Amino acid sequence: MTCDQPQNIDYNATIYLYRTPYLVDIVKQSIGRVLRLDSINGGDTWKDMDVLVFNSWHWWTHTGNMQPFDYIQDGSTISKDMDRLAAYYKGMSTWGKWVDLNVNPSKTKVFFQGISPTHYMGKEWGSSSRNCYGELQPVEGSSYPTGLPEAQVVLNKVLSGIKKPVTLLDITTLSQLRKDAHPSTYGDTGVDCSHWCVPGLPDTWNQLMYASFLN
Repeated sequence: MTCDQPQNIDYNATIYLYRTPYLVDIVKQSIGRVLRLDSINGGDTWKDMDVLVFNSWHWWTHTGNMQPFDYIQDGSTISKDMDRLAAYYKGMSTWGKWVDLNVNPSKTKVFFQGISPTHYMGKEWGSSSRNCYGELQPVEGSSYPTGLPEAQVVLNKVLSGIKKPVTLLDITTLSQLRKDAHPSTYGDTGVDCSHWCVPGLPDTWNQLMYASFLN
């Protein structure tokens, strides 16, 4: 081990990617695919891990053919759709309860990556531009004019109610400032103001995560 490598890190550790964009379950029923806001059976796979890093929001906004469910179930109520922020709050609250019931803090560290923002409305940063297309410079200053996305406010509320320790990887504001880091300006795939392509920003996310592991 070289002198610049931190101690007590297993560099041969096994890493698993468990893809479940909503964290709560999507269940096939007779009526179709149902997003169950109060069910998280997939969590059985996460038990007893040394480190858990969660993330969820991007897919909650998808509609039509892009969404992987046909109905949303909230308790005993099944509906074709509902306010997505309200649904997100209920789903993340179910996840929070799972953490409190199933995580042993002496064995498992839990992290949640904050909301990855979009730049589809230029008015958010005081621009006449419709979106991020053609943007080549970050937003000036250290704060975003419109504040945190509503989804991050919802997530903060959920995190404040969890009794077990959960570390927020707070990447939201620093990402809001990087309106120039989306693929729109650099490719021929059309306007894409929700993904990232310029080096630096995702690398910063990784550095923050790495630093959090060492604490």
